[in-house]
Amino acid sequence: MPPPKNKFIRFNSIDIDNAFAKEAKLITQIKQDELNQCLMLWQAKTPTLVLPAGNKWPESEVLKQALAEQNWKVLSRQTGGAPVPQLPGIINLSHIYIWPKDTTYSTVIAYENLCTVLNDFFSQYGLESGAAATPFSYCDGDYNLNINGRKIVGTAQRVILKKGGRKIVLAQAFILIDVLLDELIKPVNLCYGILSKTPLVRASAHTCLFEHIQERPSIDTIYQQLTKAFLRNTYSVDSN
Repeated sequence: MPPPKNKFIRFNSIDIDNAFAKEAKLITQIKQDELNQCLMLWQAKTPTLVLPAGNKWPESEVLKQALAEQNWKVLSRQTGGAPVPQLPGIINLSHIYIWPKDTTYSTVIAYENLCTVLNDFFSQYGLESGAAATPFSYCDGDYNLNINGRKIVGTAQRVILKKGGRKIVLAQAFILIDVLLDELIKPVNLCYGILSKTPLVRASAHTCLFEHIQERPSIDTIYQQLTKAFLRNTYSVDSN
C-alpha cells in the first residue's frame, strides 16, 4: 500500500466560504488517511470580516448592514480568537498535518514550528521577525510575528482528533503583504464599537511586507518562497 500523500494547493483569489470548505475537505481526507498533510495558500477575493462563531461575537443584522455600507462582508466560523479582516493583499496559510506518533503533542512546539518557517520566509528578504504579542493589533496573540514591534503575521491553531486517537493539527497564518493599514482596521473597530468591545485596534500596531522591501514579488513568487521555507524546515510538502 502506498504511503499517504502530501499535497500543496494554492488559490490566487477565492471566496472565503469556498476556502473554508476546501480546508474542511482536506481535514476529512486526512481523517480518512487519503492525505498525510497539506499546505494550502490562498488570498481572499472579497473584503470580509471573519468572526469567531459564538455569543461573544454575534453576526448581527446591525453589524452586517454597517459593514456592507463600507463594502465589507461578514462571515462566522468555528474558531477562537477575535475578528480577523480578510482582503486581497493578505496571504493565508493553512498547514494541516498529523502530529508525529511518537511525540507528545505540544501547542507551544506546534506554534514554534510554524513561526520557524515564517521567520525563514522573511529572512529571504533580509528581514528579521520574531514572535510576541502586539498590543492594539487585531486578534492579538503570543505567536504573532512582528517586525520592529509591529505585527505582520497573525497565527492560529486548532487540533482535531483522528480515529484511533491521533491528532490532526490545523496551523494557520495570516500574512500582511500589501494592504492599506488604515482601511484594514476599519471593519474591526466598527465591529468593536457595535459590540462595545475595547480597546480598539490601531493601524500603527501593524505593518506589511511591501513596506520593508523595494521589490514587489508576484503572489506566485511569494507562494513559491513560502513553500521553499517549509521544505527547508523539515516539512515535506509535494506539489500536485
